[in-house]
Amino acid sequence: MKPRLLIVQPSYYRSRNDRRVARLRRRQLVPLVLPYLAALTPEGWDVKVVDELVQPIDLDAPVDVVAITTWTMSSYRAYDLAREFRKRGRKVIFGGPHVYFFHEEAQAHGDAVGVGEAEPLWKTMLEDAAAGRLKPVYRAAQIRDLSNLPMPRYDLLNLRPYGMIKTYAVQATRGCPLACEFCSERLYLGGGFRVRPVPDVIEELKRLPSRNIFFAESNFGIKRKHAMELMEAFIPLRLRWSTLWSLNLCYDKEFLDLAQRSGLLHVNIGMESIDSQTIAEMRKGQNKTNRYKEVLADLRRRGISFSLNFIFGWDTETLKVFPDTLQFLEEQKVPVAYFNLLTPEKGTAYYDRMRQQDRIINESEIGRWPADFCHFRPLYCTPQELEQQVQGAHRKFYSLPSMLRRLPLPLSTASVASWVLNFSQRRVSACAAEENNFTAY
Repeated sequence: MKPRLLIVQPSYYRSRNDRRVARLRRRQLVPLVLPYLAALTPEGWDVKVVDELVQPIDLDAPVDVVAITTWTMSSYRAYDLAREFRKRGRKVIFGGPHVYFFHEEAQAHGDAVGVGEAEPLWKTMLEDAAAGRLKPVYRAAQIRDLSNLPMPRYDLLNLRPYGMIKTYAVQATRGCPLACEFCSERLYLGGGFRVRPVPDVIEELKRLPSRNIFFAESNFGIKRKHAMELMEAFIPLRLRWSTLWSLNLCYDKEFLDLAQRSGLLHVNIGMESIDSQTIAEMRKGQNKTNRYKEVLADLRRRGISFSLNFIFGWDTETLKVFPDTLQFLEEQKVPVAYFNLLTPEKGTAYYDRMRQQDRIINESEIGRWPADFCHFRPLYCTPQELEQQVQGAHRKFYSLPSMLRRLPLPLSTASVASWVLNFSQRRVSACAAEENNFTAY
């Protein structure tokens, strides 16, 4: 009989005080991790996958091994699931970004953990599980060659909860060569920056049943030649694609021309701050604050939808940063913005600095819950005041008067998408206010 494998992407608990599991009736983006792990699974296994955000998990499913891939926010739920599966005699293995930084913690809740990228580990872990010889920890050496990666097994995923018009996630690169002080993503993605061969990416795109694509990159276009070759190859495919990229790419007119011709629908950009001194502290020299208005005007002129990320709480700021940022966003008619609270994430230079200064608060809870919580002592206000300022900025930006001032009439696909995202963020703001009770630490 074939060994039976269940691959789970757990949901998360709604808040510290509400241990109900978060559920969605519908997701727009088809997840990549579950079908990709299924594709890496060697022949001879009976494989099932479950995305718990949209599908219940059968704890009594007749399986031999349960693989749980988890982020920090879903880690408590992951551990509870592991306990239930192990009570029923199932072997449980963990992987994912959370495990990269907290493998000892995860190890206490499972039979084995995989630290790093899946490709070098997955087959060995499953073979050891089937043979009853699992080791506590498996560590991946960096894979340098991203050619010939398998096609994700979307046939195993229940696609009905992902809507009529599905957007599929694709990876064309992995990692990021930049070293922003607050970002840990470049570490758990295997370290370094690598690209997939252009023909491999195009072949995957041709096999997908949708032309709506999200390139799940840390920084699309950071290797310009590779990105230009990709975008040239997109043109005959008539894609409608979105991604994340660094602000400096917006200075490159030739790059933007090609992105526009190739079907770019939306780009998310880490603007992070409107203050040049804060940008310098972040080590984001590629963000030229004196060119922000020029860049945004060019994106609007081209009809490219965009969203901006901001991070608040830097030592270089004062409370004035909040009204100043809101004024900038309204003046520039920014369609979508995300207001994030600076977090000392393990593995980052910022985390090390905050530990050295003894400014981290409630370290074990960092990243565990939805909504923004302040886990360090700011210089210019209390942690609770910073939480309130960030949520207040979010609430004001997504108020109806602000939306009417910023957003164009919904007469194009991009403008309709902006209105939809704004109403979605209004709901996020309401939920965050309920979950974050500004409790003093």
